[in-house]
Amino acid sequence: MDKKAFLSRAVALAGSAGRKVTLFNVGEMMYAEAPDVPPGRILDLPLSRLNTLRRSVFKDILAECVRGGDLIVNTHATFRWRHGLFYAFDYDLMKALDADLYVVLVDNIDRVHGRLLRDGHTDHTLKDLMVWREEEILATELLAQIVGSPDRTVSRPGAPARGYGCFYVLTRGSDPDPSAPAPPAGAPAEALVRLMFSTQMKKAYLSFPMSNVADPEALAKIAGFRSEMKRHFICFDPGDLEEKHLAAMALAAAEEGRKFVTVDVDGRQVQIETAELVGILPDIDGQIYARDFKLIDQADMIVSLIPQVPGGPAGQVRPAISSGVERELQHAHEAAKDVFVIWAAEVAPSPFITETATRLFRSIDEAVRFFLEAGYVPASPGGGLFG
Repeated sequence: MDKKAFLSRAVALAGSAGRKVTLFNVGEMMYAEAPDVPPGRILDLPLSRLNTLRRSVFKDILAECVRGGDLIVNTHATFRWRHGLFYAFDYDLMKALDADLYVVLVDNIDRVHGRLLRDGHTDHTLKDLMVWREEEILATELLAQIVGSPDRTVSRPGAPARGYGCFYVLTRGSDPDPSAPAPPAGAPAEALVRLMFSTQMKKAYLSFPMSNVADPEALAKIAGFRSEMKRHFICFDPGDLEEKHLAAMALAAAEEGRKFVTVDVDGRQVQIETAELVGILPDIDGQIYARDFKLIDQADMIVSLIPQVPGGPAGQVRPAISSGVERELQHAHEAAKDVFVIWAAEVAPSPFITETATRLFRSIDEAVRFFLEAGYVPASPGGGLFG
């Protein structure tokens, strides 16, 4: 995941807004505690020593907590390695830490695979990684619900919600352009900082057609929509984790008889066996379905953009609404979330849209004006990261 780089970026963003955050990288600290272990080999240790090392490091973190201040602990809930599946935390120490937030960082499976190969870890399959991701999400959510009990009295003013509301799945997204002066507004690292400190900001799930839109004008409108919403809300954006394109690549390679599919991972070309990629296509579809609903559940509202694209009868344009978007809107409506639809198509929307929408807009600008005037965006005298 390259979580250290991602979290270091979040710490820097918090610092630029005047919040000092200390980052504890548990894996790095365990290596420092065990200098005899070669890099990349710590998970090969006997579980007894691995558990002892982890407990020792975590007690050091708890000792630092006594000094106060905000902190991020970079660790896992589970590991799927040569020992099989095993947990990577201790209940008593997590109870003592009593964290306000539990966040699982997820990324495209091809990126995770590529980084493991880059670091010399070859003893895994794509199926292993798909299963591990689900296990990590489930274990962390259970941990958050058990340790982050909603009846716990929050002693820190402005602390995030507890219980069910203290667990989040956050997509990592691609790394920002290093030549850019600053990451784009609402980038995943900034979303994490907002989750930590901007407790008054609304959390929005962004819904838009993804798989079957090729029209440049519609794609540009979707990109503008995603960027604009991230200026005003903590956004859970399914476009930050897009694996559906792997299915098209795998099926095309299989049809052409190619043994490998080549993907770009952080600027590196990585080859994946076509048969292995084809083998996880059901997992990709199943996880997209389950994960997007989970992202909706952890949001306060859903904001959906329906652009228009060519392809209607007699050469007319048509609304680019997919079955996935319709299902997301219905799920949010049934979960009693605010449902906002930006209908940017000339054709009138159907009752299945109008009857489930809290409010319908005809443009992104109209939606933003409403959000600002209706108090969905908290007033901030200074603007910036937390406003």
